[in-house]
Amino acid sequence: MPSLAAHIPSVPGSGIRRIYEIAAELDGVISLGVGEPDVPIAPHIAEAAKAAWDRDDTDYNPNGGILPLRRAIVDKLATDNEMDVDTEQVWVTIGGTQALHLAMQLTLAAGDEVLIPDPGYTTFTMNARMLDARPVPYSLMPERGFRPNIEELEALVTPRTRMIIVNSPSNPLGAVFPREVLDELLAFARRHDLWILSDEVYERFTWGEPHLSLAALDAQSGQDAGGGIERVFSVFSFSKTYAMTGIRVGYLVTPSGMAATLRTMQEATISCAAMPDQFAALAALQGEQEHVAAAAAHYRANYRAASAALEARGIRYLEPTGAFYLWTDVSHASDGDVAAWAERFLVHERVAVAPGSAFGRSGEGWIRLCLAATEADLLAGIARLPARGDTSPAVHSG
Repeated sequence: MPSLAAHIPSVPGSGIRRIYEIAAELDGVISLGVGEPDVPIAPHIAEAAKAAWDRDDTDYNPNGGILPLRRAIVDKLATDNEMDVDTEQVWVTIGGTQALHLAMQLTLAAGDEVLIPDPGYTTFTMNARMLDARPVPYSLMPERGFRPNIEELEALVTPRTRMIIVNSPSNPLGAVFPREVLDELLAFARRHDLWILSDEVYERFTWGEPHLSLAALDAQSGQDAGGGIERVFSVFSFSKTYAMTGIRVGYLVTPSGMAATLRTMQEATISCAAMPDQFAALAALQGEQEHVAAAAAHYRANYRAASAALEARGIRYLEPTGAFYLWTDVSHASDGDVAAWAERFLVHERVAVAPGSAFGRSGEGWIRLCLAATEADLLAGIARLPARGDTSPAVHSG
């Protein structure tokens, strides 16, 4: 048969999905690996989707999404993110995942380089490879509080560098970058005339450190202050905030002047997002938000319980300031290959965790625990982790 494109074999698989697929074949698994909210979807969101089906709102719609949803997103961005945009800068996508890919399609050509956080979300690297671009990792290390090192970034820039990806709140680390770090990253991008792709999917889940949108800072402090977003693409999603992971609605916010190009790109890839899904997203934005606050409180309570359990076992972890993950050190047990260890742990202990190496080389020896679970499951899973000093835990017998 004919061969695939030469660069496709370089696209890495997802270490998270590998664990997920193995777990799907096993019984009695405690799932702490995939970032899946354990809270139910709010009734008014489900009812809006059902009503759209019932009235047969199942047709094609504009490439950028239905106008009521785009207008609601514009209002939300102004209120919550201090971003002043118009509807032509808002593009409804098939989840945040497609929004990430769309922004990278717009800006990266074959051979171009993109700076990606390490550890960082797996799709950053996968998207770059799919476009025959080169992902260049920049490290987020514990000794720096998992914040980027501008000197390292300067050393990584080459004539082929086109973009830097920034993820705050971070998946998998749960780190939220403060204003001074975001200002430094923006100044760095301006010095080298780079695009910034800002992944803000976990914007509604922060603890102490407030979430700030890079695009708002770009518009406020750019060379043409007040003239709008200059170089930042912003990615948002309904999946985590509203427990809508399977409904697949996100959105990309762009600098101005790209509408004609984006219509073409959307038409050539997805045409448009499904109308019932968009009406669900509209209801999510316009309805009560108490269920979001309740979910955030649930995740934070789980963090307190989980951190106490880890400390009791002598296991080191990063205190998160956002998202709903707990970055946990199992290097005392993983013997330099945390991916293989996570598979063994799943098979023997029936606990699914995401291996840190799935998020980059800096993640070796760490795992990501998802706090979006019942407290009972979370504590049961942690109880099966090897305590520090116990490198070969017995198979759980419960």
